[in-house]
Order: sequence, then structure tokens, then C-alpha cells
Amino acid sequence: MQTKKTPIGEIPEDWEITKLGEVVEIYDNLRVPLSEIERANRKGPYPYCGANGVIDYIDEYIFDGEYILLAEDGGYYGSFESSAYIMTGKFWVNNHAHVLKAKEGVADNWFILYVLNFLDLTPYVVGSTRKKLNQKHMKQILIPLPPLSEQRKIAEILRTIDEAIEKTDLAIERTERLKKGLMQRLLTRGIRHERFKKTELGEIPEEWRVVRLGEVAEIRRGASPRPKGDPRYFGGEIPWIKISDISKYKKGLYLIKTEDTVTEEGKSKSVYCTDGTLIVSNSGTIGEPAIIKTGKGGCIHDGFIMINPRDGVDKIFLYYFFEAKKEEFHAKAQKGTQGNMNTKLWKTTKLPLPPLSEQKQIAEILSTVDRKLELLRQRREKLEGIKRGLMKDLLTGRRRVRVE
Repeated sequence: MQTKKTPIGEIPEDWEITKLGEVVEIYDNLRVPLSEIERANRKGPYPYCGANGVIDYIDEYIFDGEYILLAEDGGYYGSFESSAYIMTGKFWVNNHAHVLKAKEGVADNWFILYVLNFLDLTPYVVGSTRKKLNQKHMKQILIPLPPLSEQRKIAEILRTIDEAIEKTDLAIERTERLKKGLMQRLLTRGIRHERFKKTELGEIPEEWRVVRLGEVAEIRRGASPRPKGDPRYFGGEIPWIKISDISKYKKGLYLIKTEDTVTEEGKSKSVYCTDGTLIVSNSGTIGEPAIIKTGKGGCIHDGFIMINPRDGVDKIFLYYFFEAKKEEFHAKAQKGTQGNMNTKLWKTTKLPLPPLSEQKQIAEILSTVDRKLELLRQRREKLEGIKRGLMKDLLTGRRRVRVE
């Protein structure tokens, strides 16, 4: 395949390099911003769109058809960061998104969308605190332009992957709703009970007890070596568990890795937990549970508590108790620069406790749903990887598509 060098890299000989402003019609002059108060008085069925998607629904529309919306300010402009999206049908747009449409017979809307989301647009952006892609710079964006038939074929392939991602997202959403409903029911009504009693926590099965967390588990707060970053304490072989690790490295119920480590001396000034230990966040996002599974255990700082269930209490059941009650814990937290709960508050927290055999049954039902969720998330991650690879190949012409 013959290629040529261009300012945006090598492309096939029969492709062109053009400025975005030369292949799209721009409809920014039709945009109308509405304040939150104005929108509150104009509720309706039509999407009200901003830089990164639909933000409200109102009673009128400006546009009717298929358009590309490209973030003007407040967007994400790096490669693969979705700076643009497609809107179809009737909708309204505020002044934070450029409104574009590919010129008939020259370019394809969906091809332009994928190119914009593939390219690094940061060289065209101005501003430091709030990044802005003004219209003048937006028109100058250099894009590769294959023949129209090839544009459409490339867009068709990438849309097929997007449709698979959307279906997976819907399956994840449905499964998350199922899990939430099951937690609400199983953790208060149990399995196949007919007789209930009134308690300070509401109605629970007659066989269940209301207990304080401190009665059924040992609770210990983490500790942090000081000063932070001291090489005597940090940079060793022992995983150092931070709040941010939960969002980055938790898979299903389990925390599988950490970003940082501590030394043996750092371990002596913290709280070490073996693999299999249940920990719960105690600051920031309060009540977020995780079970350590790094292969090396880990040390927790004072933003976590360690929970060691006593005999007769199932660890996985407790995990789901914490997950179900996250919002309540956040509301109970002592307010400061970051909310937190002291150990006394945790110990006096009340929970409904079934017999051990039923705890295990409830834990298994919810774990099964979580395993399904994790498989769906892994599928989504794999599809995103396939899409990225295809975008790199198809939008640069490294891999050509067959056009009939």
C-alpha cells in the first residue's frame, strides 16, 4: 500500500488531509443557552444538550436531524477522550457545544465523529483553568479524509462495536438494578420467611437479631506512617492501600492491587491486613467495602477500618451489609474537610443479623449477581480495547476496508 507523510502522520496515498471547517456545516449561531431556573419552568420531552451530553429535558427544540456536537468548553480533548457525540431527532443545544453537520457528498457524520474522538485535540484548545475549543481553532483541526464510500464503511464497522458496547451497558444497568433490589429485600426480609417482628430497624424475620457491629466483629482503624513519602516508610514490597485504589483496582468484591507500597518499617507504623480481610472506607466515600486479594495482603491508612467477623458471622454477608448502607453511613459521618466516622460510631452501628446458614445463602445469591456483573464489565473493557485498536488501524489507513 502506497502511503504519504502528512502533518498528522502517514496515511494512504489516495486519502486527503483537510481542515474540519472545510468539510462540515457549522450551526453555532442557532444555539441558545438556558439557565437552570429557566429549564425548571420548561420541562418537556426534548433533550437539552451541553458539552458532554444531554443535561436536561425541556419543552421545545431547535434542531431536528442528525448532528455532531463537539465540546466548545468543559470537554475532554485528548485522544480517545470523547470530545464529540452524535444527536439525532429533535433537541436543543446550549453554547458549550459546537453544532456540526458533514457536508453532503463530502464527508460522513459518523466518520467525522470517530475521527474527532480519535485525534488529540489539545493543540487546538486554549485556556488553562477551563479549556476552550473556540470556533476559529475548531475550523483548523486537521483530519484524514478517505473517499466517502470508505468513510461510510469505516463508520459502519465502528458503529457495530459501539452497538455491542451499548448493549453491554444496558445489561450492566439491568444487573445493577437487580442487585440493588435483591440487597434491599434479602438484607431486611431474608429468604422465604412468613413471620416478622417489629424492631428499631423496621420489620425483620422473627429468627433474626438486631446487633451492634462491635458485638459481632473486631473493628480496628488503619494508621498512616508520617511524614508522607518518607523513604524509610514508603516504596517497599508491601501494598499500601489508599481510598483511590478502591475505585481503580477493585474487581467485584476484591481489591487486587495498589498503586503504592510501604517498607517493613512503614508496616510497623500502619495496620497490616492479610489477604481475605474485609476493609471499609472511613473517609471520602464512606462505607465502601473491599476484600483484600493482592497476593501480599496490605497496610491500611487511617481512611479505612478493618473488620474481623467473630464466630457465627459471615464476612461476605457483612460486605453486602456495608454496600447496601453506604448512603446512610455517608449521612452519619462527622463533617470536616472530608467526612469520616470514628471507631465508636462504627461499633455502635446496628444491623439485622440472620442465623449463619441464612447469612451464607444471602451472601451466595448476591455474590452470584456480582460475578455476572464482573463478567459484563470485563466484556465491556474488552470491547473498548477492540474499538481502540480498530480506530487506530482504520482511521489512519493502516488497515483498509473493502468497499463494494
